[in-house]
Amino acid sequence: MKVFITGGGGFLGYRLALRLLERRTLAGPDGKPVAISQIKLFDAAFAPNPDPRLICVQGDIADQDVVEAALDHDTASVFHLAAVVSAHAEAEFDVGYQVNLDGTRNLLEACRDLDAPPRLVFASSLAVYGGKLPAEVEDSVTPTPQTSYGTQKVIGEYLVNDYSRKGMIDGRSLRLPTIVVRPGKPNLASTSFASGMFREPLNGVVCEVPVEESTEMWILSPGKVLEAFVHAHNLPAADWGAHRALTLPGITFAVGEGVEALRKIAGTEVAKRVVFKRDERLNRMVRSFPGRFKTDRALGMGFKADADIGGIIKDYIASEGIKL
Repeated sequence: MKVFITGGGGFLGYRLALRLLERRTLAGPDGKPVAISQIKLFDAAFAPNPDPRLICVQGDIADQDVVEAALDHDTASVFHLAAVVSAHAEAEFDVGYQVNLDGTRNLLEACRDLDAPPRLVFASSLAVYGGKLPAEVEDSVTPTPQTSYGTQKVIGEYLVNDYSRKGMIDGRSLRLPTIVVRPGKPNLASTSFASGMFREPLNGVVCEVPVEESTEMWILSPGKVLEAFVHAHNLPAADWGAHRALTLPGITFAVGEGVEALRKIAGTEVAKRVVFKRDERLNRMVRSFPGRFKTDRALGMGFKADADIGGIIKDYIASEGIKL
């Protein structure tokens, strides 16, 4: 089985590839495990010295010819993670649409030419929701995005639905919670601070948080997201039905509660490195994203959430070998 991962040079894409190398198999068309023979990563850039077991192809997903050339005709599984993140897509309107919408369409069109319809997992976002919402958002709530990024993601979901309906792919879309804690450097996502408020203080650096302490967020750890990608891929098409998108389970935490959890685990001096400095543009954008969800469908299909924010912080400390 050949696997293709867009955004493969990014944080989640590269770690997904390593997870698949460990697993060695994915579900085939009949649901039975099939050995993975090749994992190809596609992205605009890669970190130095990637794992030699991976094939890395550098290119622009907005270029249809490049995407078609990169995708082998006997590819059976596709994970579409490539995207311009939220604040970047909002600041650079044309770039956001070229990558997040045109790039998705380019990939889906390339999948039409494969030897057989591939299973395709699309990384969508909670940003598809916005405006006036119920206290708990269910999958049945109509998406009304309030950002260009959210608009691009919900269009991508509809495209995945339609290409699946036509039998061109076997698609499934996951609306990802905010991923906490991401190691490495901050990115241009509007919710980047949600990782930074733990990562930076634990590494001796001050983090400025641009939103109010009462801001609620729906979050999930990197490990649980990687599990979700694989689980979504391996579920049979019949479990998805006609509606191929769902919100992943997560936990709700208020930003101020996160600081308190950090203090309990790492101490007062570490927690003091979190400084609230409101940015009205980011504050408004983040507060337009809902913080509470009812994910009965996802839970019923076997997706799982983390237990609490404290456990997520402790897992990050352990994985990064941080000494308190």
